[in-house]
Amino acid sequence: MFNIVKKEIDWCGKKLSLETGKVGRQASTVIVRMGETVVMANVTTSRKELTGIDFMPLTVNYLEKSYAAGKIPGGFFKREAKPSEEATLTSRLIDRPIRPLFPSNYKYATDVNCTVLSYDPECNPAVVAMIAASAALSISPAPFQGPIAGVRVGYRNGEYELNPVNPFAEEGKLDLFVAGSDDSILMVESEAKELSEEEMLKAVMFGHKSIKEIVKFISSFADECKVEKIITSDDDDSELVKKVTDYAKDKIATVYKILDKKERSNAAEALRQEVQEKLVEDSENAELMNKVANIVSNLEKEIVRVQILETSKRIDGRAINEVRPIEVEVDVLPFRVHGSALFTRGETQAIVSATLGSSHDEQMIDHISGVTRRDSFLLHYNFPAYAVGETGFPKPPGRRELGHGKLANRAVSAVLPEKKDFPYTLRIVSEITESNGSSSMATVCGASLALMAAGVPIKNSVAGIAMGLIKGKDKYTVLSDIMADEDHLGDMDFKVAGTKDGVTALQMDIKCQGITEEIMQNALKQANEGRLHILGKMDAVIAETRPEVSKNVPKVKSVTVPKFKIKDIIGPHGKTIKGMCEKTGANIDIDDDGIVRITANTSEAMDEVVKMIDEISFEPEVGQIYEGSVVKIIDAGAFVSIAGNKDGFVHISELADYRVDFVDDILSEGDAVKIKVIGFDRKGRPKLSYKAVDQKTGEDLSKEE
Repeated sequence: MFNIVKKEIDWCGKKLSLETGKVGRQASTVIVRMGETVVMANVTTSRKELTGIDFMPLTVNYLEKSYAAGKIPGGFFKREAKPSEEATLTSRLIDRPIRPLFPSNYKYATDVNCTVLSYDPECNPAVVAMIAASAALSISPAPFQGPIAGVRVGYRNGEYELNPVNPFAEEGKLDLFVAGSDDSILMVESEAKELSEEEMLKAVMFGHKSIKEIVKFISSFADECKVEKIITSDDDDSELVKKVTDYAKDKIATVYKILDKKERSNAAEALRQEVQEKLVEDSENAELMNKVANIVSNLEKEIVRVQILETSKRIDGRAINEVRPIEVEVDVLPFRVHGSALFTRGETQAIVSATLGSSHDEQMIDHISGVTRRDSFLLHYNFPAYAVGETGFPKPPGRRELGHGKLANRAVSAVLPEKKDFPYTLRIVSEITESNGSSSMATVCGASLALMAAGVPIKNSVAGIAMGLIKGKDKYTVLSDIMADEDHLGDMDFKVAGTKDGVTALQMDIKCQGITEEIMQNALKQANEGRLHILGKMDAVIAETRPEVSKNVPKVKSVTVPKFKIKDIIGPHGKTIKGMCEKTGANIDIDDDGIVRITANTSEAMDEVVKMIDEISFEPEVGQIYEGSVVKIIDAGAFVSIAGNKDGFVHISELADYRVDFVDDILSEGDAVKIKVIGFDRKGRPKLSYKAVDQKTGEDLSKEE
């Protein structure tokens, strides 16, 4: 009944297995197991070739199921709804390296679905899902030019780690995901703690070494499956290509001498329509019209690429390592917005705002493991249609917006202050108002500026730059600060963000095979020069974080109390903490480790709450002198309240150096006194001394000989 093919190897100290032929037999299905993580990848292709399209019709979905971790979904509806942001980003992670590995004329709709069936925290499901997707494509009819694989790389104590469980735990400095084929790097996504370019490059090559092993494993698995592939063939359009080339080549070269993006774009579109009108007699022939448009597009690509490779002259006339003109402004919005910046680089621009909130504003994120994570740094990236001069109805953020926002988030996270030192929730919003390449890197620069303007004590300014590549047969050219056209016509989109001290985020997507270590090394070096140039422009406007946050920012403070005092601060049924909140208007959160986070609208309210908490958590120490008030007098002595909540007892013998017959000869109820703690009774109550302290100066008299 079943025609099962299964192979397994030892990898990273665990069994990695590929299996097909038993489950999902109406699709090309592979089940991959690593440890106790199990991912099923299903690939399907349409029966008919799509016409009238100029893109690769590929859809990749990564799906997480709660049952994989033995959990039932939370909330009112007990079933999975739309994918989480993390799952969406993983879909994008898988899509990016496999999309370029199809023939340019392949037009069959192709779906790749990766479902996490079992979740093991020790084995990253994203790594397993990429291997599963690659294996399923390799045994599908789709002419996939793989296989590929992906691995996670960490860096700790000077050593690289393969597939670390917690990359940033115990002094970890890197979380890098790299995907590639047997001979080439295809995609990199990373977050780093200011590592050098050399350390980042070594991390990529370390990961690629392991990738080769998995690619070989998938290839041997696919060889056993013996699947017949879809054969794509180009029509003989040589005569049409010659006609379009003769008519349009010189005109295209003229169009791409126009420096302004909008003018150039309008001229290019007008030329495409002109060529179609001149060379296609039947305007209703959609297939022929589309062919002509594609030929024009290919001519544009060829002309621009040859020009850059042979003359090092770019579309806008810049040198290959030249960054477009930069304008930096801060405080572009009123101070009701806690921090704001306007970053403009050429025809790319972002208005970026920083908002500071309390722990109540943290984002709660449900993970497949069932653990709820609380994020105190949020970065939201918005890309409206008007940013590129187009019309369109505002839509919720898609994969692109989430991906760009996450990249900027990673870039800035490395320089944020520790939560215990700066207990605010931070939200960055980037509104892209113009775009001609690398709006995500403009977001990084704007976020750094807005945080500094808001008074957030970040460790260093952060900037980002997008690098491009034009690769010929025998030579290549790396481009700094690429425009949209250079991204579209080039072979690489390589984004590098960081500080003056090192890289904090790196993202690379490759559109061709054969990206070598040498190319990456040169791209990183050139990116470093560009990043330092941009940082110089930013530092000229604001080089240091402002010493104080805006007056409109809520007052936030953290205090630490002994863990056994938490119950006293909360009080019976929450009565004590509710009372403090009602009296002051403040919000109070207490962690299990004794960290109390207070948010108040005024400094006065903050001081009052802190005073209340100090009084509740106060514990007197032997040998210390405190101020208090006499609350009760008895024949044997007096009860004194210390810090408003702790009563101690002064025995009559501790009132004076001479014999005291009656306590009220020395003290009266309500007297303010200075006392010294000299010990504790059996019930833990402080024993106090009045005579040991000079009541005028507070000096400890017991220390005198």
